[in-house]
Amino acid sequence: MPHQESQSALDTGKVTARQLEMDVLVGYILLGGVLLSLVLIASALLWKWTTTRDISFDYQIQGMNLFELVKDEFRRAAHGAIRPRLLISMGITVLLLTPYLRVVASMFYFMTALKNWKYTLFTSVVLLVLTFSLFLR
Repeated sequence: MPHQESQSALDTGKVTARQLEMDVLVGYILLGGVLLSLVLIASALLWKWTTTRDISFDYQIQGMNLFELVKDEFRRAAHGAIRPRLLISMGITVLLLTPYLRVVASMFYFMTALKNWKYTLFTSVVLLVLTFSLFLR
């Protein structure tokens, strides 16, 4: 029996180390997404301020889903309309996709590292809901 208890403790230690690795990865995904979004939005505000001495933007994203926003902004950029608004939209996009990327990472972690099919299924359902919500207006 002592051998089984020590083996169980070793297995628990492995899971704990794996869980710690996943927690660190998720933390970096969330931190990176928020910081990148902050840099993009702050850069846009600074750019707008240095060119116009104003930081107000007069466009609405209400009624658009994420993909319409990205498509509209890249269409404008392709036609030479690169301006602070593009950076603001990119910052918003990064901020909205950050939790999505976190769920994708979690799903792959549960599937590959832990081989926990129950959590993989639950996380897949959350991913489907998030994917659907990105298309809503």
